[in-house]
Amino acid sequence: MRTAMGVWRWRRNPLRRPTDLFEAWVAFAALLCVVLVAPAVGWVAGLRVDGTLQQAVHEQRQERHLVPAVVVRPAPAPNADPSEDPAAQRTAPRRTQIVATWTGPDGSSHEGTVPAAEEPPHPGDRFRIWTDARGRLVGRPLDPSAASFHAGTVGLAAAAGVAVLAVTVRRLVVRRLMHRRYIRLDRAWAAAGPDWGRAGAGG
Repeated sequence: MRTAMGVWRWRRNPLRRPTDLFEAWVAFAALLCVVLVAPAVGWVAGLRVDGTLQQAVHEQRQERHLVPAVVVRPAPAPNADPSEDPAAQRTAPRRTQIVATWTGPDGSSHEGTVPAAEEPPHPGDRFRIWTDARGRLVGRPLDPSAASFHAGTVGLAAAAGVAVLAVTVRRLVVRRLMHRRYIRLDRAWAAAGPDWGRAGAGG
């Protein structure tokens, strides 16, 4: 509102300089970008990302399957990394690895090392794992709510980016205008300076 009033005030003010009106319009344009353009860009970006992620969720739900698995035995403990801090090795939580067997959706049998579903695991315990159509281990599919959250985050980031860009451009333009005003003021002062102190100067 203050920016809009500034534009109106400078329309027919006798003290108005051309740069004053231009600066007011730049500020008004930046305000419109922050209030209208930035939310619109964020909304469109969020919708597009959400559509892409929801499509990925749908495809992952179609391609990935929960199949039952059976614990066979604990997996051998991995050798410690010599470059890792021993204190970190003792404090870092590690999920127990087990050897399990499972049957893929296509009927193929598989055996491999997977993280234990419960602690401590016991041979013969049953749990479920995610596999593809051929029974190969895959990650859990993306949750629709998580996809919407990521899309919302992208939308907010896009809106914030547009707003920051608008404010930054306005600041750069104002700085440039101020620089030009100082140059003109210095020239005017240099032209009027020799007349200071003269009798009847300017008469």
